[in-house]
Amino acid sequence: MTPLTPAAPAEGPRPRRGPGRPRQDEADDGPGTQERIRLAARTEFAARGYDKTSVRGIAKAAGVDPALVHHYFGSKDDLFAAAIELSMEPALVVPGLLAEGPDGIGERLARYFLGIWENPVTRTPLLAVIRSALTHEAAAKVLRRLVLHRILERIAADLDVPDPTFRAELAASHMVGIAILRYVVQVEPLASADPETIIELVAPTLQRYLTEETPRP
Repeated sequence: MTPLTPAAPAEGPRPRRGPGRPRQDEADDGPGTQERIRLAARTEFAARGYDKTSVRGIAKAAGVDPALVHHYFGSKDDLFAAAIELSMEPALVVPGLLAEGPDGIGERLARYFLGIWENPVTRTPLLAVIRSALTHEAAAKVLRRLVLHRILERIAADLDVPDPTFRAELAASHMVGIAILRYVVQVEPLASADPETIIELVAPTLQRYLTEETPRP
């Protein structure tokens, strides 16, 4: 008599996903999917601004389910911050700015900041941040976190000078002010000035903010 083959156990119902939890086949595509979402978010925020951009619209542009966007990035504010970080890349940039010590930090910082704004790929989403920050607290919070906390405060703290937070805020006010006048309001002659001229004039001030022990009278 031919032995009976044990029947395969019946497959039970799949567990329900919690809110924002992706299917397993979606989660397996992690890093590539996250990067696709971030790139789509940067494009959508740059084109539509903060208020008019939705998580559903970003998901559609990235070709994923909206639940997957929430799973990887949480809220719209968090996704906005993640998208803008693509332009500034503080985790990669700050060590390079500090590598050569305090000498010349003002010029390196000015060159880095102007370089981001002069590049059309990175300038467009930053324009969306600046414009949105003037009217929307969530965008202003992202701008503060990136420019002040993620970049300038880390630089000032590493340089070991008195009042690092205050110094970082002064440097931030200088650079954000230039960005608004040059790229948003487009005030002449600043709007059409050669970037090297701006760096040459701004670098000594940033150097003084970040490294001088005693402010000049």
